[in-house]
Amino acid sequence: MGSYILRRFVSMLITLWLIVTITFFLMHSVPGSPFDRDGKEANATVIQNMMEHYGLDKPVAVQYLMYLKSLVTLDLGPSIAHYPDSVNSMIDRGFPVSLSLGMIALVFAIICGIALGTVAALRQNGLLDSFAMIFAVIGITVPNFVVATMLIKYVAVEWKLLPVATWGTWKHMILPALALSTGPLAIIARLTRANMVEVLTQDYIETARAKGLAPATIVFKHALRNAVLPVVTLLGALIANILTGSFVIEKIFAIPGMGKYFVDGINNRDYAVIMGTTVFYSALLIIMMFLVDIAYGLIDPRIKLHKKGA
Repeated sequence: MGSYILRRFVSMLITLWLIVTITFFLMHSVPGSPFDRDGKEANATVIQNMMEHYGLDKPVAVQYLMYLKSLVTLDLGPSIAHYPDSVNSMIDRGFPVSLSLGMIALVFAIICGIALGTVAALRQNGLLDSFAMIFAVIGITVPNFVVATMLIKYVAVEWKLLPVATWGTWKHMILPALALSTGPLAIIARLTRANMVEVLTQDYIETARAKGLAPATIVFKHALRNAVLPVVTLLGALIANILTGSFVIEKIFAIPGMGKYFVDGINNRDYAVIMGTTVFYSALLIIMMFLVDIAYGLIDPRIKLHKKGA
């Protein structure tokens, strides 16, 4: 276990370094400057002073090394568009909001997706099964921003059941969480159904039935545990899906989360904000995928996290 964790930790650092490097040089290769507003640049002297203040007058390679040095100390730098605000303080304000939205959407997607997939498998080729698969196809193919728009139009504007936008009470969380969870929910439902159908035909399930165990015991204690293992493996990708998808959803619902800062950072060519949010989310996703690997090994005893003899 120790050697596996060490290897994964090293690979995580290398992956993060590659992401930082690629993002940094791609960002600096885009034409334009952070001091260009609506195609009109400020006074040349002012621009030069600003470039020197933020270190943007130095060669790109020097800027890259400076950024790596500050990254080691967890200093993501000052925001250009929101000076004197720092990227760290912006993350401190925005991430708790994005995390709350993401966790609500993820929990909703997991619970409803597993339930829907299980019911579909138990009613295979029936009406519920057909409904579940139609919903799954729609959920996968329709983008979440389209779902968000429809929810706002009907649920908030026409039916006036919930607030249109912003972030405050629990009522403000429902529509964005629903819009964000539709895709992952549909994926989990399809995956759970496919695995449940397969697991229910296994010999140990037939043995449990022959012993006279209650159907609920067979489904929840024996079948469902093995059927959801692939869902655990998929959690890393689902978390990435939800966190990156929240950028668009947060913008649509005017939620003061990380998505707002990231989109504004791109529009303003705010290098520090773009890099800071990218590095932060990349590190978060890498860590989450590592934890998913550990959890998968603990849930499934057939998987060993270390080599033989280690």
